[in-house]
Formats: sequence, structure tokens, C-alpha cells
Amino acid sequence: MTTVRGPAAAPGPVHRAASTWEAAWALPHPRLRPGVISYHGFRYDLDRPRRRLETPIGAVTLMLGFEQPVRISSAGRPAVSLVSVYSGLGTTPAVGEHEGRLSGVSVLLTPWAAFSLFGIAQHELSNRYVDPDDLGRPPGLVGWGSIAELVAALAGLSTWSARFALLDDVLTRCVDAGTPCSPRIVGAWNELVRTGGTIPVSRLAHEVGWSVRQLENRFREQIGLGPKAAARVLRLQRARRLLVAGHTQAETAAACGFYDQAHLSGEFRAMTGCTPAEFTAARSRRAAQRSGPPATDRLTGEATSLVLPPGRSAPFSKTDRHH
Repeated sequence: MTTVRGPAAAPGPVHRAASTWEAAWALPHPRLRPGVISYHGFRYDLDRPRRRLETPIGAVTLMLGFEQPVRISSAGRPAVSLVSVYSGLGTTPAVGEHEGRLSGVSVLLTPWAAFSLFGIAQHELSNRYVDPDDLGRPPGLVGWGSIAELVAALAGLSTWSARFALLDDVLTRCVDAGTPCSPRIVGAWNELVRTGGTIPVSRLAHEVGWSVRQLENRFREQIGLGPKAAARVLRLQRARRLLVAGHTQAETAAACGFYDQAHLSGEFRAMTGCTPAEFTAARSRRAAQRSGPPATDRLTGEATSLVLPPGRSAPFSKTDRHH
């Protein structure tokens, strides 16, 4: 487990006492992997509100909040305020914002593990942000009547290691009692991830022994998006990582299976609300700052998020219409 903490002093007007923050990361018990990807514990007590742009990633996020809500704005849907959040796979960006105080644990899941955990067709949750208790009580959640009760138990523990150990125990029982996921879907998803979304859908269907129609239907049920849409998310996820690492747009387009730079730019704007240059410039500015809490990406080693300047509009106008 890795834990970091510190003051988060920043220039400008101070709205409360000096800011503090704490973050912890851990891998789940080996029995839960690779379906459960990681745990991230966090506690922010900042002197000002915080806003983040979240881009589509190839994972499901289960955020178990301990106190204050997060307000989430996304294109095509009204803004919602939630303390705990389940966010399925999607192809559009979102902005999350809070008043400066926030704490909880984020559990990152592969899409097929999320299907197994909750037993709900994942396409019903695509591009949505919902209270996990609205999904029903997961099988195997013994000892708690709801996820909210589990969250209260987590909040009552004094260390991140104790919280992560409790999650290991609870999730192991939930996965064991959950809806079985098709091994063919797991294999197809792993191949899609391995190739960065560049494998043709027809070849993927052939490799798992299904027709394209069968693969599409099962992907929507157990992953949340069809294989073509899921491939778009994984291609752009890799493209963001390469661009932030310093590769040119031409190099990135060729490496990630885009037709050309124009195709990359169009997909980038559609799924992040920014151009590639705007995204990389914003990441560089944030990396140059020496104070404040870490701008944690949801997936380790990927470029998934941007901390936005306070008081300014989101970098994609479609979201602002639904504030």
C-alpha cells in the first residue's frame, strides 16, 4: 500500500483554514484480480472547491463516499449530486466538482467484474452516474443491508489498510455469489485491451467462436458498450497516454490505429471535449505545479483526468448546457 499526505497550500484568496489532503493506493487481494483492479483512498480538506474533467476509460468506477457529495455534469444528461457513485463505461466526458471536502474509497473494476458483482446488464448503465444502492443489494453483501451501510463501516475504521482489508473480504464474498460472466467475454475483453482497441471486431468474434451479432449482444450486456464503441474508448485511452508522454499527433495516430491526425483529433474532441493540444497543455501546466493534492488519474499509468481551474466553464460546452 502507498500513502501520501500533505498540505495543499495554493495562491489566491483563502476560503477556509489551511488545506490538507491524504491519498492511499493498494492492490486488491490476488484472488480478486484481475477483475478488481485497484483501491484508492482519499481525503481532501481544501480551501476552495475542486473540479475535474474525467475522460472515458476502459474500467468501471465504484466511488464509496464518506461525507460530502460530488456534483457530476455530463453531456446529454442533467447534473446529479451523489455521495457514492457507480459510473459504467461510456464514450463521453464528465466534470465532477465538490466544495473542497471529500473523502472515500474508489474501487476500479473491469467491466465484466462489475457485471458479475451487480448482475445488471451493463448497457443500462453506460454513460450514467448513479447511486450504487439504486442498483440493488449485491449478492454476497452479508452483514450490511445496503452499500450505504458498508460505506458507513468503512468510514468508521481508522486506517486505510483496515478499509482495504474489509473491501477484500466483502468483495470476495460478493464475487463468489455474483452472476457468472462468460469466459468468452473475459477473453474477448482481454484481447481488446491487449491490442489497444485495434483488433477488428470480426476477427475478435471469430477468435471467441461467436458471430459478430452474438459478440455485440454479449458485450453490451456484460461490458456496457458494443465491441466497436469499447475499442474507441481503449484506442483513445492509449492515445492520451502517448500524447502526454511526448509523442506527436502523427505518431500517436499511426500507433493507435486512427486513419490520420484529423481522425484522432475528431475522436479526441468527441470523447474529451478538448483538442489533443489543449489536453496535453493542461496536463503540462498541472505537472509543473509544486503545491496541492496530486492530480490522481483513475487508471495507474494512464492520462484520464484534468484538474480544472476554479470558477471557469468546462472545456466542453455540451456539459455546460446541463448545469
